[in-house]
Amino acid sequence: MSASSALTSREPTDTGGTRTPSKVLLPRPALLVPIVVGLVVLALLTFPLDRALVAASLAGVLVVLSALDVQRGIIANRIVLPASAILLLAQEWVLAGLLAAVVLAIPPLLGRRWMGMGDAKLALLIGVGLGWGVFGAVLIAFLCVFPVALLLLLLRGGLAARKTTIPFGPFLSLGALIVLFGPHLAGLPTS
Repeated sequence: MSASSALTSREPTDTGGTRTPSKVLLPRPALLVPIVVGLVVLALLTFPLDRALVAASLAGVLVVLSALDVQRGIIANRIVLPASAILLLAQEWVLAGLLAAVVLAIPPLLGRRWMGMGDAKLALLIGVGLGWGVFGAVLIAFLCVFPVALLLLLLRGGLAARKTTIPFGPFLSLGALIVLFGPHLAGLPTS
């Protein structure tokens, strides 16, 4: 399988800019369950119980939302908003989540198509779960998506590469998981 076939290419449709997958790699539930279970177990082994429940919930939702973003090109409101509300009850990081959501909502509000409102809502969820670590997660996401975008540009070249979209949700989720688990697994001191 080539590197370009590992991505979902989504092209604009005739229905008002809604995006649909043109080449779909469906994540199988049989693949998602072990990943979610593994992250839940890792959270329970890594954090104190109160923080482990938040970390396990956040990690599980991030995996499901990432798979949905790759599969359908959306980050579902019916998942991300209730998950944000539930995590908000367990955490106190309202401002970090709101600020991250506002920053990522600016491009879509200005009419730019290189980021969607789902990414802003996902940043809200990550901000509520990680606090100010959300900005490290966003930085890691941009650093991770850059080589993929560059590879797409080299493989497809020209106009075809410029019209191809890359789901950003999985990269945001990866950044969040690195910020969440990375310091603990590396043995670094955390607050």
